[in-house]
Amino acid sequence: MKIIDGGVCAAKGFTAGSIRSGIKDSRADDDTAIIFSACECTAAATYTMNRVKAAPLYVTMEHLENGVARAIVANAGNANACAPDGMENARRMAKVAAKVLGVDEDDVVVASTGVIGQRLPVECIEQHLPEIVLDGNGSEKANRAIMTTDTKTKTAAVEFTIGGRICRIGGICKGSGMIHPNMGTMLSFLTTDCAITHEMLAEALQENVRKTYNRVTVDGDTSTNDMCVVLANGQAGNELIEWQDEEYQAFCKALNEVNTRLARQIAADGEGATKLVTCTVKNSRSEEAAERLAKAVVGSNLVKAAMFGADANWGRVLCAMGYSKAPFRPEYVSVAFESAAGRVAVCEKGAAIDFDEALAKQVLSESEVTIQVDVGEGTDCATAWGCDLTYDYVKINGDYRT
Repeated sequence: MKIIDGGVCAAKGFTAGSIRSGIKDSRADDDTAIIFSACECTAAATYTMNRVKAAPLYVTMEHLENGVARAIVANAGNANACAPDGMENARRMAKVAAKVLGVDEDDVVVASTGVIGQRLPVECIEQHLPEIVLDGNGSEKANRAIMTTDTKTKTAAVEFTIGGRICRIGGICKGSGMIHPNMGTMLSFLTTDCAITHEMLAEALQENVRKTYNRVTVDGDTSTNDMCVVLANGQAGNELIEWQDEEYQAFCKALNEVNTRLARQIAADGEGATKLVTCTVKNSRSEEAAERLAKAVVGSNLVKAAMFGADANWGRVLCAMGYSKAPFRPEYVSVAFESAAGRVAVCEKGAAIDFDEALAKQVLSESEVTIQVDVGEGTDCATAWGCDLTYDYVKINGDYRT
């Protein structure tokens, strides 16, 4: 497997582009994107677990009932959630995209992100979308068009081999605030030229989302608009993946690489964040227990604040583990902090140990910090990703709507 460039245009047969529709007068950048396949794709998706779901999700669910699609149309600046005429406007988005692309309306996935509770001015999308230009270098433009409070684009792509054929998977995503499992609390669009059945594609995506996007948290808020969509057009020419064989496992490995990279980028770009915080829990009784513990640690506001202040307050780590509802014995736990500046052990068998405070400060002052937790009870492990909690998070969200 090889890391490559190209995002959603890395795989054969995919183009992308964006246009400024003018959804928000204050936004000067493009706000509407399309990702398009030259041929029909098998398709699969996962959606937010929030009971309040945006209209585009329901339209996408309808369109993907048959397991096929050819295009994704997405806008930023308005979530079309809890909004007047929501379903009608989501369908109008699909309809105008279908007309522009010359495909059936049912073959278009619809996604939106932005302010909740305001009517989507779909008329401006209908007016300007016909001006869009798609090409094989359009992934970056599409990525920028779906950004809201994101400070940078988020992209990944890999090349791998299936049955002697070179295949590719690429993706783009957006997500900075209102990020918390479950589903993956962001928009993620993935494309591949690998030939794979809808059933195998859906199974691979569901399993992988659980171990990647669902292990990311920024602020504990699960969005109304989250979705992850993957389109597979088969243009790599490999033999169709129909079973959970070695070829399927190779596909899953490549998918995991892309989604892990995207998940880490989301966490690192959390609203107001200055550092990516990773927690790895090892030697747990089960993977599920390790996941609960790791997610509790990176989700703790007190841990996040300590990371911002570069304070080796390891007691907050154990406190978060204690309310995770995961089984473990505190008297077996050891904790260490790691970064490019080194490693410092701070707790052994549930108790304090002497450590160099100056070194700990250096370790925790890096832009990426890992909290290593050894629960000493088994062989399973899990990793979760988050970020620090800063003053800027409140500034960004204090007047987000206005």
